Amino acid sequence: MGLFTVPEARAELSRLRPVLDELVRVRADAAELVASLRPGGRDTELGGLPEWKAAQARLDDLMTAVQETGAELKGFAPLLVDFPATLDGDEVLLCWLEGDEELSWYHRVDLGFAGRRRLP
Repeated sequence: MGLFTVPEARAELSRLRPVLDELVRVRADAAELVASLRPGGRDTELGGLPEWKAAQARLDDLMTAVQETGAELKGFAPLLVDFPATLDGDEVLLCWLEGDEELSWYHRVDLGFAGRRRLP
């Protein structure tokens, strides 16, 4: 896939929000289900092993849906989604972290998350 402009990445993030919201919900359900399946685990109304396997399959589908847009899913808990771009001639990743209201951060490719800065 190609590079995103800031407006394109923001539009793609907007389209992805329902997928990301579902990913967060299913991630929480999967965590609860796996905890209930451990020895001594607390029962859950969510079900058991079949429901956990279904949640895992759904998580795979949702993560694939994110990747198919050209965005990169870099973190799972919390969600971290990067959009490859250029900014002032530098290769960057426009960076959205679960909880961010909008896409307003970036970091150079060679610096990673530690080099995260606000978009100008």
